[in-house]
Amino acid sequence: MFFACSKDEIATNENTDDTSENTDSSDESNDNNSIDTADWSLITHSNDVDPNYLEVYDDNNTVRRIDIVFDSSDWDLMLEDMSSLFGTFGQGGPGGPGPGGFPDENPIFKPADIYYNGLQWYKVGARFKGNSSLAFSWRNGVWKMSFKLDFDEFEDNYPEIENQRFYGFKQLSLKNNFDDESQLREKVASDVFRESGIPSPRTQFYEVYVDHGAGPIYFGLYTMVEEPDDTLAKSQFSNDNGNLYKPDGNGASFSSGSFNQNHFVKQSNETDSDWSDIIAIFEALHSNNRITNPEIWRTNLESVFDVNSFLNYLAVNTVIQNWDTYGRMTHNYYLYGNPDNDSKLTWIPWDNNESLQLGKMGGSLPLDFNGVNNNWPLIRYLYDDPVYRNIYQERVSNVINGAFETSYIQSIYYQYSSLIESSVLNELQGYTFLESSSDFQAAISALNNHAQSRANAVNNYLN
Repeated sequence: MFFACSKDEIATNENTDDTSENTDSSDESNDNNSIDTADWSLITHSNDVDPNYLEVYDDNNTVRRIDIVFDSSDWDLMLEDMSSLFGTFGQGGPGGPGPGGFPDENPIFKPADIYYNGLQWYKVGARFKGNSSLAFSWRNGVWKMSFKLDFDEFEDNYPEIENQRFYGFKQLSLKNNFDDESQLREKVASDVFRESGIPSPRTQFYEVYVDHGAGPIYFGLYTMVEEPDDTLAKSQFSNDNGNLYKPDGNGASFSSGSFNQNHFVKQSNETDSDWSDIIAIFEALHSNNRITNPEIWRTNLESVFDVNSFLNYLAVNTVIQNWDTYGRMTHNYYLYGNPDNDSKLTWIPWDNNESLQLGKMGGSLPLDFNGVNNNWPLIRYLYDDPVYRNIYQERVSNVINGAFETSYIQSIYYQYSSLIESSVLNELQGYTFLESSSDFQAAISALNNHAQSRANAVNNYLN
């Protein structure tokens, strides 16, 4: 057993990329040695091609393998940095570095060589990623930690890798499926969102091997998740030049008077110090017209916020149950303003490893949002409006009869669990969150039961 505390004691806070990047390249800055990039090709390594989703994220009944190879001295520096951020490895205790909260900086990037499908990528920036999941893994002696890869992070030190890409992708996020013994939640939830017409990152299962000086070690089964600030806007919107925000903090609740530009971190157009699109949502949402003239209120809100898309998201998120996001937590979503849609902001779900269950922190919200107060006005105000409530209820019906229909989603669970079973059961002690091999099948059974219980809950709600 690898846990030193109950999972329910963890205050989950997966704001993985809101803190400032920390690239410790001091030992590379004076490295003038050229590197041999023999495997480089236009299709696989350059930024002159469109992202190859078929290669990187295709669900063609396969689990991919990716190898990350570090110089042993760089690996040691990464571990030293982790100790400074989160304390001694394996010391036990809840996720988090102590009473001071989470560190202000991400773990440091170090160069690594990436191997995939017989090819090598060179001096790729690699770092550990996460907050609660990372702290928990580290403090409890589990090496299966999430990674972020940035393929041209060190191009200033190594000109040969300028604009290096991985089949068109600049960044990759390898998530460790923390707190999910089924290892399906991240992928299935993202699939359900996207199948329901909601912009959502693509995902794919990967076995991750890490070599930090003594040969490859199986770190376990990971879920590769598309980074919204890399390729998502270009692939799922008609224009990728808009503002992309990753909200985090009290302002991200959109409660009255809570706006703070620091709570809406720009992931694009960072040099433009203009948050007028966010401010416009606050103003429209909290206008007195909501009471005096709801029709005008709806028109004004819809001119700056993609309300239809949000109601669709809200229906899916509530049907499948996903507590670790808006309504309980002020994080785990993005906002994107498509210039081809009047730059009105659209909701993008993020970080779904806690989905498909009742959850913690009071649990997932009820379908009728009983108990949700004005601190969450995007839910409370919209659900209280009869027009928007009817749209929401229609979307609830759509998802339970579509992407989350019971027999259909259970067939997906069967397909994916059969696909990854050997990869999960082959995880090594110290590199897994499973306490025994039976945990995996028990978790799959729980997902199947959950699907049926949600169908019953939706039917009761709609009737």
